[in-house]
Amino acid sequence: MVLANVTAATLASADSVSLGLARGQTAFSLAFHICFAVFGIGMPWFLIFTEYRWLRTRDEAWLALTKKWSKAFAVLFAVGAVSGTVLSFELGLLWPAFMARYGGALGLSFTVEGFAFFAEAIFLGMYLYGWKRLSPRAHWLTLWPIAIAGTVSTLFIITANAWMNVPTGITEVDGKVVAAEPLAPLLSPGTPAQVVHMLLAALMCTGGVVAAVYAVGMLRGRRDRYHQLGLRIGLAVVLACAPAQAVVGDWAARVAAEHQPLKLAAMEGLYETRSHAPLSIGGIYDEETGELRGAIEIPNLLSLLQGFDVDHVVTGLDSVPPDERPDATLVHSSFTVMVGLGVGLIVLSALVGGVTLYRRRRGTRPALPTGRPWLVAAVATGPAAMLAMLTGWEVTEGGRQPWIVQGRMRVSEAVTTTDGIGWIFAGTLVLYLGLAVALILVLRRMATGGPGQAATPASPEPLTPYPPDNGEPPPGPELGHGTGTGASTDSPAAEPALAGRPADGTGTAREGIR
Repeated sequence: MVLANVTAATLASADSVSLGLARGQTAFSLAFHICFAVFGIGMPWFLIFTEYRWLRTRDEAWLALTKKWSKAFAVLFAVGAVSGTVLSFELGLLWPAFMARYGGALGLSFTVEGFAFFAEAIFLGMYLYGWKRLSPRAHWLTLWPIAIAGTVSTLFIITANAWMNVPTGITEVDGKVVAAEPLAPLLSPGTPAQVVHMLLAALMCTGGVVAAVYAVGMLRGRRDRYHQLGLRIGLAVVLACAPAQAVVGDWAARVAAEHQPLKLAAMEGLYETRSHAPLSIGGIYDEETGELRGAIEIPNLLSLLQGFDVDHVVTGLDSVPPDERPDATLVHSSFTVMVGLGVGLIVLSALVGGVTLYRRRRGTRPALPTGRPWLVAAVATGPAAMLAMLTGWEVTEGGRQPWIVQGRMRVSEAVTTTDGIGWIFAGTLVLYLGLAVALILVLRRMATGGPGQAATPASPEPLTPYPPDNGEPPPGPELGHGTGTGASTDSPAAEPALAGRPADGTGTAREGIR
């Protein structure tokens, strides 16, 4: 009898270790991958804008931005493809019971994501190798499938996660799915808010990182037009999206209140189910006592926000047994960090917008403030947006615990029983460490500053990176707005214009890119 008890305890301990390792590996893989997936959404749209501005103005600063960002995007895409492949394998290796039961319900989301990824990869190859082979308009148009496919690829994965939070459209008998609606992930009540929330987060992360990179360059004395444009674009996106993200966040919280009330309770650190529920700011949740220590409470506000009535009853963590509650300490702390960073970005948005309008009315140039305090704040937008995104994912995933599919399958029921998870985790860490080191080395080699000195008035017009059509000489800037014309270094007529320029024919913009 004693031996049986010892054996049962040992097995339970082993299962607990396997569960912890599987959860840790999945969380680490997701956090690593999502930091690259956001650029798959945001960066192509940035490139569409910058290359369009180049075609319209022939300003070499726009071309330099486009060239530099396209190379950076190619590197980020490659790393994201590797990390995403690892993550997809982990679903089957670490959570086989989950995939066996619900894989069919999520089939459409995963299938469309796969097709979108391959479409993005194909058109990215056309874009990267098409600078001297496609006309200006055709080259610019190849960006649109990249942007659309990249957005669709990521957002269809979000529909799968939203379905796990609010599962609908399936029929189960004795633990087996006997019927599943193909469009169930798209029709889940949690999908619209979560998809929009992630789209804005991706744009904020991309804009924040871009703004941070060029703000660092300006802090080091590089105050040319190239850096000013990069800062302006990135900062405009992250600060424009921040207020919108607050509205969408409120929408997502209302969806959670209706379909995942315990997630909202963990977010707010609310233990007791009650009316006149206060809104708590900050604080540390105590799992043993159910108290929120050190928080600032605003009486009645949570009930008022959720039900538009102070008498509205808000579900607390005490409504279910302890083994069905999420980790409120972790979820509330993550939620506090996410909201705090979001509020900080909104405040910065208001300050930058107000000062910019004031400087513009006074005729000050540049209108965007670029003093040292403003540049330091711009540098902070990149890490702030990334950290807010990661803590937001912790709220999404941690608030669903202990369920892998809300109310239908626990995480402990889905995990693999195979030994050796620790070795798999170690291998994953080594792979991702190698990817991170390679990425840093490549991006550092690419960080060579902006374009060189602009051509003097006596110099010939800078050459476009596109080939000529019908062998005709390149037009002036006013004619080169996406008409398919440009200069070619292969044409004898172009040779006199190449004196003192690099052999690849891109002029001063190429100099800055190198």
